Amino acid sequence: MPKIPLYKWPTEASPEPPAPEAPQPDMSLEATELNVGGLKFKGVYIALLFTIVSTIGGTIWTASTLYGRLESVESDKIEKKDINPIIEQVALVEQQLKDNDISSLQGKLAQLGTNLQTIMTQQAELLAIKERVVEAEKEVTDMKATVQSAKLIVEKVDGFNKQLNNFDTKSKKLEREINDIWTAMDDLANPLQ
Repeated sequence: MPKIPLYKWPTEASPEPPAPEAPQPDMSLEATELNVGGLKFKGVYIALLFTIVSTIGGTIWTASTLYGRLESVESDKIEKKDINPIIEQVALVEQQLKDNDISSLQGKLAQLGTNLQTIMTQQAELLAIKERVVEAEKEVTDMKATVQSAKLIVEKVDGFNKQLNNFDTKSKKLEREINDIWTAMDDLANPLQ
């Protein structure tokens, strides 16, 4: 696309029109070319070649750095004087283990395990006993309710017996009075007898 020149206001010093600007060369990657030994390389190929070369160079540099570190580790040899403090510490730990009699701890742990098993068994038995006590308490509560009901029934029966005795006494009294009335009527009907 051609550039449109900006309008310049005429001044007294420059009566002639401005000269057109020269076209700018296209600098895009697709349009760029490089001539090397008669071969033309386009910009895309140049970018691809640059990427491949830089990747290979980075890989070579990383490998050489790793190789240099491995060389330095191999050159640092461990000497016996460096290991002696570690050997002494291991011997000290072994002596402390012997002094603390670790072997007897296993017997103590077995005894604790047995005691724990016994406690768990007894706890299970206590829970079973607790359940039976709860059931017995329920039965006692039910029995108390039954006894209370029986007391009420006995009281009602006693009251009924008292009423029956009362009724029996009254009926005997009425019977005697009826007999006395009949005897009196017989005596009135036959006064001479």
